[in-house]
Amino acid sequence: MTPRLTAEFWVQAYLTRLRLQDIPAFVTAKGDLTAGAVMIKQAPLDGSASLYQRQFDLLEDRRKWEQIAQGEESEIDARIARERSRDPDLWVIEVEDRAGRTLLEEPGLDG
Repeated sequence: MTPRLTAEFWVQAYLTRLRLQDIPAFVTAKGDLTAGAVMIKQAPLDGSASLYQRQFDLLEDRRKWEQIAQGEESEIDARIARERSRDPDLWVIEVEDRAGRTLLEEPGLDG
């Protein structure tokens, strides 16, 4: 069994990786330091946004990032607010990149 990273450690590593690629990102909601779930909002700065969350893939027996919503940025923000009201331990990271990059497909970010 692979040891799990704390949520805070993963978030800091992700922000560092984004910073190294000159992709602006901000923690907009800080969750539980140890075991909080993480959502990534990708905003290409055109009024739209996408929302990503790790899901467990039964076929591959691993967790991977899935796009769970896409649409107007205000709709995505409302969805995040609903999720945070149900789960106050949830982390939310906003990535602002006109090209739509999140780096979530890169090795090491599925942990």
